[in-house]
Amino acid sequence: MSTRRPAVAGSFYPRAPDQLREEIEHCFLHELGPGRLPDLGKEPSERKIVGVVCPHAGYTYSGPVASHAYFALSQQSPPDVVIVIGPNHYSFGSPVAIMSEGEWATPLGKVKIDKELTDRLVQSGLVDVDDDSHRNEHSVEVQLPFLQYIYRNPFGIVPISMGMQDLDISRSLGADLAHILQDKNALLIASSDLSHYIPQSAAQQMDGYVTDSLRKLDEGQLHGLVNAYRITTCGYGPMTAVLVASKILGATTSKLLSYQTSGDVSGDYSAVVGYCSVVISR
Repeated sequence: MSTRRPAVAGSFYPRAPDQLREEIEHCFLHELGPGRLPDLGKEPSERKIVGVVCPHAGYTYSGPVASHAYFALSQQSPPDVVIVIGPNHYSFGSPVAIMSEGEWATPLGKVKIDKELTDRLVQSGLVDVDDDSHRNEHSVEVQLPFLQYIYRNPFGIVPISMGMQDLDISRSLGADLAHILQDKNALLIASSDLSHYIPQSAAQQMDGYVTDSLRKLDEGQLHGLVNAYRITTCGYGPMTAVLVASKILGATTSKLLSYQTSGDVSGDYSAVVGYCSVVISR
């Protein structure tokens, strides 16, 4: 069985398991986080959350924002499989790519790829099997330790990397995912940061366009505004795929749990990156 080794352990998050758990807990307890740890011993409620949007920067910067989504997920019943869709920052490999089998390793253990679902997704004709597209990409990887922390039972993953993110392809991917997930206990994650390296005031305005589109479950508005204002959010394709799939699977509401920028952590507001956590629910 092939194993995808972590590419950003030791840089985006700690390499040592105990230090990684401490860092995740620090994110939950951070003043920009929920302010408390998930009660993982409590009986969870039925899961209404179909999809989430989470950032994927180093945990120091985006972890507290991401922890809001994972705190919400921890209070609801766990999925059997998690589809994690992230942008391909390196433009290397297939336009829309999965790893079809094997497992992904993090310092907290290994997660198996759900081969049944990846095989069905490949049959759709939109997605290619391309392990190299994932080899150095961090956008899917950084979500896994949070998932491993909140979910004590095993779960499978379907890792998807999007180098091409136009509206038609993103909608098609969302529809294909909804089709194969109709009878599955699944969770969808769109991994994306928002504006990149612009002043705080400009980022807040641009990112407001994105989060408003997410709240309205309107992927057409999202793409229109990203193109019109040249917003540098890196994962608008994954966001669209998750919006479309979630709506087909019965989601009717979307809630912004947290929005911050790197400047809110570093104190440097001259060139910030924006982050948000959003839950999409039935």
